[in-house]
Amino acid sequence: MKKVIATTAAPGAIGPYSQAIDTGTFVYASGQIPLDPATGTIPDGITAQTTQSLANVCAILKEAGLSVDNVVKTTVFLADMADFGAMNEVYGKVFTEPYPARSAVAVRELPKGVLVEIEVIAVR
Repeated sequence: MKKVIATTAAPGAIGPYSQAIDTGTFVYASGQIPLDPATGTIPDGITAQTTQSLANVCAILKEAGLSVDNVVKTTVFLADMADFGAMNEVYGKVFTEPYPARSAVAVRELPKGVLVEIEVIAVR
């Protein structure tokens, strides 16, 4: 089984991909950039951008009937690893123990010039 998860409470897919795919056991959410779905704007700074990216992740999880408590793995893409500490502070306010497994990598560039993108895998 493969079901598309889509919500207007998170930015729509820009291209040939889905916001998330539900396999029945796992939900694989595409990377979320800090685009505010209501205004189309991107906030300034890593703290605000991480907050918005995670809000978008939460909206997709909610559409799937899940929450951050269901997340088992995250991948955080940063435009600059110097932003890791500030991102981690926001991240630590959203996720609680037992924390999901996580990878955090610096990349050369992210869509729309954002500072962070976050993808998750959640389990039912």
